[in-house]
Amino acid sequence: MKNTHHYILTWQCPDTSGVLAKVSQSLFEHGAFITETSQYSDPYTDTFFSRIAFDDRELTVSFSAFRQAIDLLAKPLNMHYQLREKENFPNVVIAVSKDDHCLVSLLTKWKAGVLPVNIVAITSNHQDCQPLAQWHNVPFHYLPVNKDNKAQQEQALLAIYQQYNGHLLVLARYMQILSDELCRSLRGQAINIHHSFLPSFKGAKPYHQAHKRGVKIIGATAHYVTADLDEGPIIVQEVKPINHAFTIEHMVHLGHDLEAIALCNAVKMHAEQRICINKDKTVILS
Repeated sequence: MKNTHHYILTWQCPDTSGVLAKVSQSLFEHGAFITETSQYSDPYTDTFFSRIAFDDRELTVSFSAFRQAIDLLAKPLNMHYQLREKENFPNVVIAVSKDDHCLVSLLTKWKAGVLPVNIVAITSNHQDCQPLAQWHNVPFHYLPVNKDNKAQQEQALLAIYQQYNGHLLVLARYMQILSDELCRSLRGQAINIHHSFLPSFKGAKPYHQAHKRGVKIIGATAHYVTADLDEGPIIVQEVKPINHAFTIEHMVHLGHDLEAIALCNAVKMHAEQRICINKDKTVILS
């Protein structure tokens, strides 16, 4: 009995009549058995987005030949695409500082098999999370940062990312601002998490500021990293209502829970190729 392999094709191109039909026809002609499909046409950017999952139970050519066929189809359509085997999980490098709530959630879900990634390394400017990394048998790299070595340590972080053949850098409450150059080089490959009070409550102790103002909702936002601090394309937002009875400590604990949930969901969506960057926004193909 043939061992069936599963694949994911995510693509986008200028929206013209028949683009979906042309791609679907090519898949049909080569025997791709479609198991899942999602698409969206953006009327504001005139861009078409699609994600197609398929398997090779009836594929009539080798996978390399199939990729060549998609490549030939992509050129006249001005189509940008990602095509990979579903089980070929992306390599993830996590950067963290002292707070470990997001790191704990990522590691737990990864070990449980519900986060389709390979966590290949953890870096930090502190040593607080080293025992956690060792417990999960993940290489830990300590990169202390100060005003004199910040640029050097950022290059070391990039070198680690490249050393482990990273596909995604996850900033799991990494309390360092990445340079504009690094943000540009990792466009679409770095995800950050922050409390949703930004930009209203910037700087230190945002939960204290929010408590003082009597906010009635608390949340967290996961987004792609860009040179514009905390203004990258939004992937996931989690919110919960609160009231006057919530103490600052309650708000911090709830905020941490929401941060962990939002970040894990964003990483999962990215790993499953469900996210397309659409200028300053994202399209989520569920």
